[in-house]
Order: sequence, then C-alpha cells, then structure tokens
Amino acid sequence: MFKGTYTALVTPFNKDGSVDYGALRALVDAQAAAGIAGVCPVGTTGESPTLSYEEHEEVIRKTIEYNAGRMQVIAGTGANCTREAVELTQHALADGADATLQIAPYYNKPSPEGLYRHFMEVADVGLPVLLYNAPGRTSRDIPVPVVARLAAHPKVAGIKEAAGDANRVNLIRAAIGDKIDILSGDDSLTLPMMAAVLVRFSSATALFTSTVASLMLKPLGASLSSTSETPSTAVASALSVRLSTFTA
Repeated sequence: MFKGTYTALVTPFNKDGSVDYGALRALVDAQAAAGIAGVCPVGTTGESPTLSYEEHEEVIRKTIEYNAGRMQVIAGTGANCTREAVELTQHALADGADATLQIAPYYNKPSPEGLYRHFMEVADVGLPVLLYNAPGRTSRDIPVPVVARLAAHPKVAGIKEAAGDANRVNLIRAAIGDKIDILSGDDSLTLPMMAAVLVRFSSATALFTSTVASLMLKPLGASLSSTSETPSTAVASALSVRLSTFTA
C-alpha cells in the first residue's frame, strides 16, 4: 500500500496561535508538486499534542480537501487513550483519509497485550493502519511478536520504524515476511533501510526552509517515489549524504 516518500507535515500557525490554513494549503501543494507520495497531517511533527480536539480534526479534514486526491493522506490519529484514538480515526475515515498513523500509547507504558488490544480496536474502525514505533518518544517499543500478531488483521497495512535500529527490519521480515510494508522513520537510517527495499517516511517539511525544499523535495520525490522498485545505489547514497547535512 505504501511506496515512495511520505512527508510528516508541520501545522503552521498564525501569530495569535490559530492554525494558518493558507500556509497549510501551500505546504500540501508543495509536496504534490515535488512528486511526494503522501502526507501525514497531525503527527508529532504536526503539533498533535498542542492542537485542540476540534483543531486536530479540522487540520486533517482541510489537508484532505487541499490535497484533492493528488497524494495519499495518512492521518495522524494516534493517542494514548484508546477511545480517543478510535474516535479520531473514525472522523478521519469519514473525511476520506487513506490511512491512519498510530503511535504506541505514550506515558502509559502498556504491556505487550495492552499494545495489541489498543491497536486492534483502532484497526477495527476500518481505516488502514500504519503502526508507528518510536520508543524514544513513547518509552515503549512495539515488540516484534506483537507486530506479527497485528499483521494478521486485514487493516494493519504497515509500520513506520523510528527505533534507531535497522535490524528491526530484518526481525520483522523474518517473523512475517511481506505481510505489511515497513517505512523508515529515521533519516539517518534511510540508506540501510532502502537497501532492504523499503519506502521512506520523511519528516522533511518540519526541517526544510524554502531553500532546503528546493534542494531536497524534488530529488526525494522523483527518486524515492519513482516507479522503480529499487533506487540505484548511487542515487540512494548521494541523497543520504545530502540529507544528513540537514539532520545532523
């Protein structure tokens, strides 16, 4: 389901703290023009902890509207409250999102069984789920056996890996083969994960100025979202070196 470069969108604000929807539209247009495969509104990069519930829903709704079918929209509807994650996901499904990004519940530190039940309830909503493993932010890793159990659900479509451990890719592949897609969520591990024929989830918008965007967005969009199954080693290496100068 997932192939290419996906940008975690920032949520732009006006000086009074309200959401700047004009700037959001411009961000969405820039991603589409660059050939980006999809965008994720209201992930952590999109200020999900600081938006009100109503703003959270509206930013997702507006992103889908501005996108107008040009890219996939993976709505950030994760929460450490299962009920809230389910309700946000229901709204995203009704608004026409293509998938939902689901972070492991943070602060709560649920058990492996708790993680499994949390994600299963969200998956039962019916929107394709992209699990998000970022233990540095949540203090809880999604164990590979839990990923394997979740992969049996028809709506669990992939996992965004941001654990800083490229070997997790091999462990997941060994456990479940190609049942779900694995997306790189660590800029520094993009190259080794591409070597395993993965797609990439980029937090680029949060890091780019307009100058950086002109240097990196189009190469990323054209090279990693191309119809080619595997970008050439030379292209991948060159992009990795250039990207590292902005993320170091």
